[in-house]
Amino acid sequence: MGTSGKTGWKTGGKGATMQRTEHRAFGSPDEVREFPKGHAEILQVGDAEIGRLVFEPGWRWSESVKPIAETASCEAPHFQYHVAGELAIAMDDGTEFVARPGDVTSLPSGHDAWVVGDEPVVVVDWFGASEYAKG
Repeated sequence: MGTSGKTGWKTGGKGATMQRTEHRAFGSPDEVREFPKGHAEILQVGDAEIGRLVFEPGWRWSESVKPIAETASCEAPHFQYHVAGELAIAMDDGTEFVARPGDVTSLPSGHDAWVVGDEPVVVVDWFGASEYAKG
């Protein structure tokens, strides 16, 4: 597979796609959304928004974000990598579990979550961050 000039177009395979190299850091996010006991740092990378969500001890979606979202439970689907802390998750269907560092979770709409213990929770979210905690 080759490239065509400096455009970043890949040729060959099943069609051409535009790619470019990007290097971003959460230390310089495009947007920060604050909410009680936490915040979301949002990066625009290519055509996607990636979020780093930080939840302090005592954070619970139904207390900290529900008033912003104005929904009964979190309606943002998520695809997340858990970096730090323990996050309890309760799905509307009754499924419950605790996500720990190193875990990957895929959560459909309809859930609550809260920090377990005294350590902040940090997750990187590849899917649900674009609309998370938007009023």
